[in-house]
Amino acid sequence: MHGKDKELRPEEIDRIVEMAWEDRTPFEAIEAQFLVSEQQVIEIMRTEMRSSSFRMWRKRVQGRVTKHLKLAVSQETRFKSNMQRQISMNKISKRVS
Repeated sequence: MHGKDKELRPEEIDRIVEMAWEDRTPFEAIEAQFLVSEQQVIEIMRTEMRSSSFRMWRKRVQGRVTKHLKLAVSQETRFKSNMQRQISMNKISKRVS
């Protein structure tokens, strides 16, 4: 069982694994969406992957700034143009002129 007494469905586990592999998806985003901690994500990855793949993933994400928001806070924020479309609720909203 993962999260707050919540059994994860296979498609949720697949999405967690996918998000964990993404370099720019922090563990905090996974926790917000699925209510699983970083440690629980690590456990999921350990059970869902081959040992060699898990070791490679752990080496890659350990200490990676983009996987940990608390480490990213000290980093300079990336530039975003005012002309760039805003993304909300997974839909791209149209820019009002």
